Parts: sequence; structure tokens; C-alpha cells
Amino acid sequence: MDYDLTDIPAAYDRGRDHGPEVLNLWMNAIQARLEREPIRRILDLGCGTGRFSESLAIRFDAEVIGVDPSIKMLDMARRKAHDGRVQYLQGSAETIPLPSSSVDMIFISMSFHHFRDTRLAADECRRVLGQNGRVFLRAGSREEIPSYPYVPFFPSTRTMLEDLLLDRDSVRATFERAGFHMVSAEVITQVVASSWSTYADKLSAGGDSVLARLSCQEFEEGLAALREFNTESEAKVTERIDFFVFQL
Repeated sequence: MDYDLTDIPAAYDRGRDHGPEVLNLWMNAIQARLEREPIRRILDLGCGTGRFSESLAIRFDAEVIGVDPSIKMLDMARRKAHDGRVQYLQGSAETIPLPSSSVDMIFISMSFHHFRDTRLAADECRRVLGQNGRVFLRAGSREEIPSYPYVPFFPSTRTMLEDLLLDRDSVRATFERAGFHMVSAEVITQVVASSWSTYADKLSAGGDSVLARLSCQEFEEGLAALREFNTESEAKVTERIDFFVFQL
């Protein structure tokens, strides 16, 4: 999807910001799986609005380069930038605008399925990553589609996600072909809303690229069903996210 042809960038953070607890969850997950080598420079590949960029800079005391093809997304990221260690560049995963062996770590968050050529993107990750560098990949997988909280309420999204997402073995094979070995692969559960009503409000902001493909009727019917479901369940809403670590 070309985000610059949509209104998603303006709504992205309203729909995807899950608070400091979720940011801390993922920073802890990365830190626990790092080697002891110092991290001086991090590539946030497919950074979008920079939702994780400043947290990466702060947690690892590192320079962070956020790269994304969307001008609108990068404009949103720059508007909220505060940490001088973070900079943003327009570019694609297939042609990363950085020199070879210039970063110590790569972070990819929920953007892998948007890459035009995942094999070429993995090759580019290998090129720009220094010796013993690691790639940390947050991604959706085909295996987890049934667990995604909005799928039962928006039936058409199941097929869309099946067409869009890779299965876990394909993700692993893509990076191994590029010369990486997989250090770990697991599923991490994050809380995305305190209630189903709050979750419906987040989705209504219009920040999800899959939901943006639905007809207005199916989208509104799904939101109504979500809000009705809120009266039956007061549980927090969670998402299961695949988390891969690859190393050269």
C-alpha cells in the first residue's frame, strides 16, 4: 500500500499508540536478546511515524536512522521528534539509503508485509548491517491470523491477511537465504486496549491498512459489533505478535 495516497498517516498514531507499557515491553524484549557488543547505530526500517524510533535511541543510547518510503509518515515522525539522536530518511527496504556495514542493529516493526520484495530487503539488511549485527523483526504471520482480535468482526480481513502475510517458515527462509541465522522466534502478547469499546474507538481512527480496504458498510458493521461485544466482555484486548531475531 502507498500510504501517501491515503489519509492513514494522519490517523496512524491514534490507532496504533498503545502507551508506554507496550513500548517498554518491546524494548525489554530486544534488550534481553542482544549480545554484549555496544549498539552505536540502529536502523528503524519501515519506521512509519517513528513510533519506536525515540524509544530505541533512549533505551540503547544510540543514533537511530528511521527509513520509510512514505513522505506523509516521515512528516508525522519529524513533527513529534525530540531526541537529537534520531533522524529520518526517505527510502525503501529494497534500496536502503545507508552505506554498507554502517549499522549495528536493525529493527523492523509490522512493516515486513509491506516490502515490495522481501528477499531483496533481506539482502539489503545484510549489506548495511555490521559484523555480528542482529535484525529484530516484529511481524504478523499467517499462523496467528485466527488470534487477531478484529478478524471475527470484519470477516473479509481473514482472506486479505492470508494474501498479505507470510508464514513463519517463509520469513525464516527469506533471511537465511540472505546469510542470516535465526537466533530465536517466539510470540509476544501485547495489550492494545483496556476494553473492547476502547479498541473500537482506536480502529475507528482509520490507522489500519487492512481495515482501510473494507467497504464502508462492513467497516461500520464491524465497529458496531465490537461495541456490542464490549457489553459482554470487560477483558483487555490483546494481540499476539511474532518476534524474530536474526544474526549475521
